[in-house]
Amino acid sequence: MSMAKKIRRNPDVMWREEDEALAGVQDSLARGDDVDDVGTAVLFSGGTMLSINFLGLEIWKLCDNRSFDEVVQELINQFEVEENVLREDVQAFLDELALKGFIIYE
Repeated sequence: MSMAKKIRRNPDVMWREEDEALAGVQDSLARGDDVDDVGTAVLFSGGTMLSINFLGLEIWKLCDNRSFDEVVQELINQFEVEENVLREDVQAFLDELALKGFIIYE
């Protein structure tokens, strides 16, 4: 698979941000707490539901016709994390979304 392919959300997927959880995560991040396990949004498609954390939500929002590298570059600016670690996390999450049919590569 070429990394230049564009990633976009499947238009059939409905999603909802969990506002209270999101606000709590943003407060926790400001304090430097770990928020990996906190669900901040839910994706629904064809009877499949997926709860995603803050990083997952940010990745999901960036699946708007950007390439993998563009998604990673955008996130590098938001999160204090090594690029190679971020690349692995983003790829693993995108793989899960693609497997469930939540994103499309074009």
